[in-house]
Amino acid sequence: MKFTKTTEYSLRILCYMAQEPEKLYAARFLVETLQISDKYLRRLMTDLTRAGFIKSVHGRDGGYSFNKKPSKIYLWEIIDSVEGFDKYLECVLGFKTCSDENPCSLHNLWIKTRDQFKNSFITSTLADLNFDTILKF
Repeated sequence: MKFTKTTEYSLRILCYMAQEPEKLYAARFLVETLQISDKYLRRLMTDLTRAGFIKSVHGRDGGYSFNKKPSKIYLWEIIDSVEGFDKYLECVLGFKTCSDENPCSLHNLWIKTRDQFKNSFITSTLADLNFDTILKF
């Protein structure tokens, strides 16, 4: 499974900011550090601000900082705020009517993997990440 760019970038931005959650991050700095286009990053920052994860500080020395503690931001919430978490729990072959009663060829395998994925993202917060071992954002 691969996240869309919107989900990928949103997770990367907030994971990066969670390294130093008290810091104020300038948009230009995030653009250069994370290699995300300026226009795309600013749109995502607006979405993440609307979701209540971060806040925008205006002015010459402005930027973005957390509005909520990283320990209160679950990974599934980030995905849900930008695209919807349920999108990643659907049939991996794209069938709309895939269920236990009407399974596709990968249904039984996907159910186990999906439940592990879902549980990991529902129970993990930004503060749970081990920043000592993370090398890429």
